[in-house]
Amino acid sequence: MKPGNDELLKEFTPEQIKKLDALIESYKGKPGGLIPVLEQAQEVLDYLPISVQKRIADRLNIPLSQVYGVVTFYSFFTMTPRGKHTCRVCLGTACYVRGGKVIHEKIMKDFGIKEGETTPDRLFTYETVRCLGACGLGPVVVIDEDVHGRIKPEKVKDVLSQYD
Repeated sequence: MKPGNDELLKEFTPEQIKKLDALIESYKGKPGGLIPVLEQAQEVLDYLPISVQKRIADRLNIPLSQVYGVVTFYSFFTMTPRGKHTCRVCLGTACYVRGGKVIHEKIMKDFGIKEGETTPDRLFTYETVRCLGACGLGPVVVIDEDVHGRIKPEKVKDVLSQYD
């Protein structure tokens, strides 16, 4: 077993690790390969913890600081597991004054998570946004690409229960 495998085996299956190693190998020695490796690694693994970043750095023969710098610079990379669905609540002015803040607080209370966190079952990652451009429908909750307008706090659980 190669160094660093213990950490990876705790989080990922042997099949996922094999795919990761194959994709790293396919970009080894190619200029500009780091971002494509990270993008594809995130597709395979869902997120990029430090253990994965170390493996990529070691196998591409680049400093871990360079890998970490790219992962933390670009917002589409994540170092923590994300949910199957992304739940976004609009907190722009129109949605906020129509009850967006109450919906925001209800989701955090009901699911026991804060903004930017993922439910323990990894079903939802919760985020807030400043405006979705659907002010006339406020307050708005977006699950993945589905827009739910004029949401009442007592209907939040019903809306979220539609997603498995």
